[in-house]
Amino acid sequence: MSHATTHEFSQYAEVLAALADPALAPPAPGPFEGPPGASVAWLRATVARFASGEPHRRRRALVEAELARLAPADVHRAASASASGEGGLRTRVVSGLATALDLPEPERVAREVAVVADAYFGEDGGPEADRAVARLVDLLSPGPADEAGLESVANRIGLLAQACAATAALAGSVEAAGDGAPTARVLRDDPPVRVVRRVAARATRIAGREIAEGDAVVLDLVAAQQGHAAPLTFGAPPRVCPGRAHALALTEGLLGRPMTPFARLHHRGEAFLLPNAWDYASAAALAAEGFGAVGTTSLGVAAGLGLPDGAAATKEATVDLARRLGRGPFLFSVDAEGGFSDDPAEVAVFARRLYEAGAAGINLEDGRADGTLAPVELHAAKIAAVKEAVPGLFVNARTDTYWLGLDQERTAGRLAVYEQAGADGVFVPGLSDRAGIAALTAALVTPLNVLYSPAGPGIAELGALGVRRVSLGSLLYREALTGAVSTAAAIRDGGPVRGGALSYAEVQAMAPGDRSGGGGGDDVHDG
Repeated sequence: MSHATTHEFSQYAEVLAALADPALAPPAPGPFEGPPGASVAWLRATVARFASGEPHRRRRALVEAELARLAPADVHRAASASASGEGGLRTRVVSGLATALDLPEPERVAREVAVVADAYFGEDGGPEADRAVARLVDLLSPGPADEAGLESVANRIGLLAQACAATAALAGSVEAAGDGAPTARVLRDDPPVRVVRRVAARATRIAGREIAEGDAVVLDLVAAQQGHAAPLTFGAPPRVCPGRAHALALTEGLLGRPMTPFARLHHRGEAFLLPNAWDYASAAALAAEGFGAVGTTSLGVAAGLGLPDGAAATKEATVDLARRLGRGPFLFSVDAEGGFSDDPAEVAVFARRLYEAGAAGINLEDGRADGTLAPVELHAAKIAAVKEAVPGLFVNARTDTYWLGLDQERTAGRLAVYEQAGADGVFVPGLSDRAGIAALTAALVTPLNVLYSPAGPGIAELGALGVRRVSLGSLLYREALTGAVSTAAAIRDGGPVRGGALSYAEVQAMAPGDRSGGGGGDDVHDG
């Protein structure tokens, strides 16, 4: 008679491979006795977390649908409201999530889930935990429920139980790390889930080691993450945690960390388009069209002055543009190349000047004018210096691995370092293939920004892949130049003029302190 073997893995590549191996599943819960909806054993047997195969896919879809109706920004708002509430950290985490989910009696739900949570993860909760499950089922599914309805309720309770355990542990670790400690860094150094256990549903191989069906696999996440930037806390496909963004929003909100209006745009559960302007009029016209925020384009700023882009030649012009944009009623983020210095302290001073001018965000890139990448430690130091000097400024950390075609395989690692330095979002221009985007979003803690590509996915599809911000870069500036030249050439050559241009009065009205009373001498009407 053969006996199951336990295999332990603590190396990063081995643990990552095991997490991604569909042959390895969480240990199956034992059978339950008694009526459905009345015990912890029933709960464990009915949730996605402990299932595999088709039941796992079906139940995971229930959890994903539950979370899809809830923007992380709304979770943050609800958690912020419960930050000063009664009860311990675990209770307040669940209360905040229950409020965001619009569940009845959130505080009561939180108390019951706190009773269930430890037993849910395998400890002996005794009869009281079973009774708490029954009370939750009655509360969350008023009236008779069929098997499908009970399965839905079970996975809702499971979602709350996981928040009560893992999210509360994360919040406690972030709180202990002190004010301003980046959550991404805490996830690496003190993960809420330290060990993961799996059982082989069928024979497989990990790092050359044969794993027989029924063998146990123990994954040491803490040891595996030593020396590796990208955290493993939220798993890997096909079991990436579907509530990752919501857990992070819960943590930040519960600890009273503010989310600015500009940051909120990145946490709505979908991608938003950030068009890039090059002067006040272009920014105001985009805002008038209904865009929630605008960025700037460093190419537009440099080219308008007859200077090359990316050569650190437009520092003061960038500040001047920020001051002009700061007079407008719209949110804006500034493309600041690499911060116009390799001294992190100087970059921080520059960022404060932008913030004081009215900027809501800054884009800092690690690509250099000579076509190389800045050392990752240097760019991380710039990010950390900016966040320490101007905590309210949204730092979008850009890596040019794809833009320059260098070290693309290290993209996720570079971005993880930038996240752990305090970046609020990350930007990978040049990345447009679907598989690459999906793999990267699975590894990130902060929102991913990509550059729009006419040959790549559209905004809705990018959002479905996990992208949260899509920039247009210099596209609009180049289109404007093309349009101006084409119109002039058409008039010169006696060809048709496209028409549809804004009127003189409409452009005049965009200026702060509207002075659009007169017609003006250079107003050419469309006819």
